[in-house]
Amino acid sequence: MQFSKSTDYALHALIHLGHSERNNNIGIKELSATLGVSETYLSKIMSKLRQDGIVRAVPGVNGGYELAKSPEQITFLDVIQVIEGRQQLFECSNTSSRQHEVLAEVEADQGDSIRPRKNGCLVEKVMLGAEQHMHQYLREYTIQYVLDEASKHCNHAQNKK
Repeated sequence: MQFSKSTDYALHALIHLGHSERNNNIGIKELSATLGVSETYLSKIMSKLRQDGIVRAVPGVNGGYELAKSPEQITFLDVIQVIEGRQQLFECSNTSSRQHEVLAEVEADQGDSIRPRKNGCLVEKVMLGAEQHMHQYLREYTIQYVLDEASKHCNHAQNKK
């Protein structure tokens, strides 16, 4: 599994917006120059984030983007799901094979015959469990976390001088 470059740019753009010491917006030109990505490409990413309520577009000559939520409310999972989509990562596609029947959890009915349970394939169960753990992990990290860690590193480096 690999996340797209769009997710990378979206996270970095949000960190840049959150780090901005000005309490105003940042234009797409400045943002694209900072991230080293084309304005057109970044505009598409920012549009997705805007549609989901993560950023707000500020119109006008001095317009740009600003965070629509506080950095501690924006999780990595939120951003990834906006950019990559909210679909399940794994889906068992082998449901009609004999192997799937063997790997499906089984239960005995009244006639002592064995039939697959509705909860399906054990492979799928493991994969969905892994996805749930990943989601929980990504839910725990926010844009504010990165800003705080960056601040600690900057302060530590300045104290060494």
